[in-house]
Amino acid sequence: MFLEAIYHRPRKNWSYAYDGTTVHLRIRTKKDDLTEVYALAGDKYMWDQTMEYIPMTKLATDELFDYWECEATPPYRRLKYGFLLQKGQEKRWMTEYDFLTEPPANPDRLFEYPFINPDDVFQPPAWVKDAVFYQIFPERFANGDPGNDPEGALPWGSAEPTPNNFFGGDLQGVIDHLDHLSELGVNAIYFTPLFKATTNHKYDTEDYLEIDPQFGDKDTLKKLVDLCHARGIRVLLDAVFNHSGRTFAPFVDVQKNGEKSKYKDWFYIRSLPLEVVDGIPTYDTFAFEPLMPKLNTENPEVRAYLLKAAEYWIKETGIDGWRLDVANEVGHSFWREFRQVVKKANPDAYILGEVWHESSIWLEGDQFDAVMNYPFTNAVLDFFINRTADAEKFSFMLGKQLAGYPRQASEVMFNLLDSHDTARLLTQAGGDKRLMKLAAMFQFTYFGTPCIYYGDEIGMDGGHDPGCRKCMEWDETKHDKDLFTFYQTLIKLRKSHPALRTGSFKFLQAEKNGGKLAYLREDDNETIIVAVNNDRAGNTISLPVQHQQWTNLWNGQSLSAKQGQLTVKLPAYGFAILKAQQ
Repeated sequence: MFLEAIYHRPRKNWSYAYDGTTVHLRIRTKKDDLTEVYALAGDKYMWDQTMEYIPMTKLATDELFDYWECEATPPYRRLKYGFLLQKGQEKRWMTEYDFLTEPPANPDRLFEYPFINPDDVFQPPAWVKDAVFYQIFPERFANGDPGNDPEGALPWGSAEPTPNNFFGGDLQGVIDHLDHLSELGVNAIYFTPLFKATTNHKYDTEDYLEIDPQFGDKDTLKKLVDLCHARGIRVLLDAVFNHSGRTFAPFVDVQKNGEKSKYKDWFYIRSLPLEVVDGIPTYDTFAFEPLMPKLNTENPEVRAYLLKAAEYWIKETGIDGWRLDVANEVGHSFWREFRQVVKKANPDAYILGEVWHESSIWLEGDQFDAVMNYPFTNAVLDFFINRTADAEKFSFMLGKQLAGYPRQASEVMFNLLDSHDTARLLTQAGGDKRLMKLAAMFQFTYFGTPCIYYGDEIGMDGGHDPGCRKCMEWDETKHDKDLFTFYQTLIKLRKSHPALRTGSFKFLQAEKNGGKLAYLREDDNETIIVAVNNDRAGNTISLPVQHQQWTNLWNGQSLSAKQGQLTVKLPAYGFAILKAQQ
């Protein structure tokens, strides 16, 4: 038994309340080392009457480790626990202090989850589990009101996008095309920034309490939100609280008045005057971009202003949450207060942080509900698109991530395959729609909420920014109708089968040096197996199953297991979504 590899600690992703009555326990062991693991759990004040051994199952596996998990339901919301580790006949009991060869005589030195306090239970909004997001870059979606076009705006789609050109996209344009979104089937929109700014992307905020006149005004936004809500569509806005723009009034005041400016401490200034020396601004910025000075969110006045804006737009327009730009570079205390303010204004608001890396420190229930899941993006692209990872490696990448977060965070994680910050999915796939479809199919049958970047559903392409920010194509003769139908069908399937949204997830097969993959989504009412052939040649996947009869939800085909084995023939880059007939 390789004790050096075994790891557990109370709280975080290893020991957490999933709801008001249930605690999830996890432990890491050396890969393929242990044959059985049990949690030894009970109430410390009634140990002899409540102590039980709870079998643990493998939640996930990666290159080095196995991750085991179980659920405990403490009768009085208190939990003392340890672990029984078995390798064949060899046994060890793990306490907080030691590995023992005999069961602990009492619970004194076991791990502890002291009490399930309702305030401490991480509860992201339930609606997000059922959401399918659609990301809109407002300047490029549709021009519904030429009267508010910025000076020099080009005719729609008449030129390639550049960092500086405008085409007049606005909120009225979104209102005019809500039928497109309803027909597609999405039920949530994420807008990149709408607030007054100088650029086409609006990440250089000038006024956090005013809609950019190029897009409309507060009343237009209110009308849009109301129309969306009437269709069952939620609305998420983008908050840029890490930095402002160069035309933000307090920054303008510092530029003008220097040391005498009452706003000097709103920013992180190393020296005055504000200037750029050898490419480095004399004040902190987003990256080294002088047009985006970093805000001092520890300053009480800055904090009050930004929190007022966060609350204002929820109360004034009824939006359903915030996506937070460059969230990982803002202090944690600010986000903790932000959560309190936002959840008081709308307890059902979704708080989504932009973090490109491992994010568990933000996902403990006191800051964000979820993050933009770029580690998921990278894994999917590596396997399905770039083909730099085999099925086994892909399963390891996602397994490690599943084990790294509380389940309720995984259930509402924002799973994207492209965005305004990346090349479009079709372009990354080299124009091969078979690869694009396979990646999207996985996205829609996995944990978390999927997001479609505007235009992907009709076959739009484009390289990295600014190429990915083309004008939406509204000439239906140029739409890829097959791709649109494909996305429609994925959305309908996800909506129709709760197991695809909130059921358990388990890899059943992940081929080393190959592209054959199978995984299980299961809840109390449904058992669904997804089989994938990410290979240029046809393949057959055979899996041990307990059910005899299966239906392919994608094409209606019926399949029968023979002697406990289900065999599925798949074409090149093919898949099957198979539901067991109970």
